[in-house]
Amino acid sequence: MVKKIYLLIASMFFIGMATAQQSFVKQKGHQFLIGEKPYYYIGTNYWYGGLLALEKDPARGKLRLIKELDFLKSKGINNLRVLVSSEGEGKINGVVRVKPALQTQHNVFDTALMKGLDFLLMEMGRRKMYAVLYLSNNWEWSGGFMQYLNWNGKIDNDTLKRKLTWDEQRDYTSKFYSCDACKADYQKQVYFVLQHKNAYTGKKYINEPAIMAWELANEPRPMRLEAIGAYKAWITNSASYIKSMDKNHLVTIGTEGFMGTEENLDLFKEIHAGVNIDYLTIHIWPKNWGWFKEAPTKESLQGVIHKTSDYVNVHEVVAIQLNKPLVIEEFGLPRDGHAFDPSAATGLRDEYFGNIFSIWAKSRAKGGAISGCNFWSFAGLSKPIDGQLFWKDGDDFSGDPPQEEQGLNSVFNSDFSTWKIIGKYLKK
Repeated sequence: MVKKIYLLIASMFFIGMATAQQSFVKQKGHQFLIGEKPYYYIGTNYWYGGLLALEKDPARGKLRLIKELDFLKSKGINNLRVLVSSEGEGKINGVVRVKPALQTQHNVFDTALMKGLDFLLMEMGRRKMYAVLYLSNNWEWSGGFMQYLNWNGKIDNDTLKRKLTWDEQRDYTSKFYSCDACKADYQKQVYFVLQHKNAYTGKKYINEPAIMAWELANEPRPMRLEAIGAYKAWITNSASYIKSMDKNHLVTIGTEGFMGTEENLDLFKEIHAGVNIDYLTIHIWPKNWGWFKEAPTKESLQGVIHKTSDYVNVHEVVAIQLNKPLVIEEFGLPRDGHAFDPSAATGLRDEYFGNIFSIWAKSRAKGGAISGCNFWSFAGLSKPIDGQLFWKDGDDFSGDPPQEEQGLNSVFNSDFSTWKIIGKYLKK
């Protein structure tokens, strides 16, 4: 009798383990799976999500986070792309960076800061939501590669702080991939994050089912042609390093598409072909890429939509060739008239978003490779300060990082017409 009880307990244990394992998002061919069911999603970028619970005022912190997650879940959004950490403090490339930082000083990690991300993941898990976590940044607004270069003597303090020209920024950032000490520091932070134990769930991050994927960085680019060889090696080595520690989660690079690989589609394909890269990503930025002048207009929008569709289609072909999913994980458009006020109209943005969602919906209907899309960016209940364009310490976090005008690409809870468009495609 005792033996039968032990066998029963053992079988229940293994059944429980199998059930828990099914809750992780997996990749099979050109689809994501949860259990045996395909996972297609409309999600959002919520880069500051791991910082909210650190606010001393609960109304601006944990309570705001809970309300925003409830709101997103009610709209059918169950995938959030979140910044894991920022590196360093003070001005960088002429702008104020994200704070508080996980790594305030070289190789000094603030463990207490992880409780913000811990809380987010716990609450996401309760709502069956999934997080894509990016581990560093090609761009200066969270420290990223430029900060690693500074810590290792490749950029002096004065140069780090002043506004660089575009050519200077490319020259400096491209050196990250050939800086062995910088890459070792990056891996130290990756190890710290992956081995961290969630204070609320008791799970190490490598065993945390609310995490869907690790992203090597936000928009890592070679920046210069001569850096391509080192860039490819860094991607291969970084993905292998993560997989060596974590068998549960997906890994992707975080690229923009061929716009982020020196306009080289073959390079985009090559870096995503690796055995440790589970899916492809693209980002689409019509304003930054000069697809319209000054502000989007009704007349210019159709050209922007046409270029966007072409951009997606080109990369979808690569995803099909590699037999891996494709996620359109960043895309944004300013409000009508390039206004920043949350009350300004979003008619052009709504039409633009609707076009991308329709591409995703067609893929979903046929079980295609375009598996997800995360619009940029959710601002929730945040309230921009009248007459103030840029973020200052103590302001609400919003969808726009500190270096960009607050309200530029943010989607607020109050953007009813945008949520109506999103709901239209999720209900289908």
